[in-house]
Amino acid sequence: MILNNDLKNVDKNTFDEINIDNEFFILSVKNNSEEVKLYERHIDNSFIQFHFCFKGESKLQFNKGAYGMSLNEEHSMLLYNPTRDLPLSVELRPSTWFLTLLISIKKFHSLFSDEADYITFLKEENKEKKYYTEKDITPSMSIILSQLINYNLHDSVRSLYFKGKAYELLSLYFNRAESGSDQQCPFLVDETNVLKIKKAKEIILQNMAEPPTLAELSEQIDLSVKKLKEGFKQIYGDTVYGFLLDHKLEYARKLLESGKMNVNEVGLKIGYSTSSHFIAAFKKKYGTTPKKYLMSLS
Repeated sequence: MILNNDLKNVDKNTFDEINIDNEFFILSVKNNSEEVKLYERHIDNSFIQFHFCFKGESKLQFNKGAYGMSLNEEHSMLLYNPTRDLPLSVELRPSTWFLTLLISIKKFHSLFSDEADYITFLKEENKEKKYYTEKDITPSMSIILSQLINYNLHDSVRSLYFKGKAYELLSLYFNRAESGSDQQCPFLVDETNVLKIKKAKEIILQNMAEPPTLAELSEQIDLSVKKLKEGFKQIYGDTVYGFLLDHKLEYARKLLESGKMNVNEVGLKIGYSTSSHFIAAFKKKYGTTPKKYLMSLS
């Protein structure tokens, strides 16, 4: 067994583990709470780990927490060490969605037997070396991750659906076709829309104190309001302004923790003209007022 059942501080309703194939697994977890959650699994050294932070902020811990590496929204990490086990221990901040692909090196090698020289850590001289790399999550990968995390399927087809999507995600991760023709890219239209949705997210975060209306935002990204709303919900799991509100309040919490601003200044910074509205929103999300939160820190 490579996996045990030790879940710490994770609501099982948000956790999913799927056996895709022999020696191939998907682990996914949503931290929809307002607290930092710790997610742990034992994984032995025969497995390659692909980690995807689809939404929010996460931190991978190693050597019993002696050191760690941050993995934030829209970033991925590949880990492999044939000389020692690499147990998974990841901290998930509030509103974070995290997905892991685990595949044995033996199975992985069989998939890429004709391309072993292309994948660095499969070369003969590297087969006993540890391997680590980070990369951005591409638009086409975002689509697959969204489909894996936000699915609504009958149990009879769930296993087949996940199997297809898992292999698709793996192939996209190693896709070399950076400059193929339009006709060669079956995800072109979707990828274009994903890039537009990501641009919309950047715009509202850059202008969070005075965000544009949906009509203005759709015009700026050249996408209809309907597609903007549907696409944003699919990719980020929330409405445009629901996502923005969560981000603003989390940003406000960090500003309060820094001690550089008082409650009124923080409220104004994130776009609240009156402190009472900011206090009410903060209390609704975190269950306490900004002032009491500051007191709890000290």
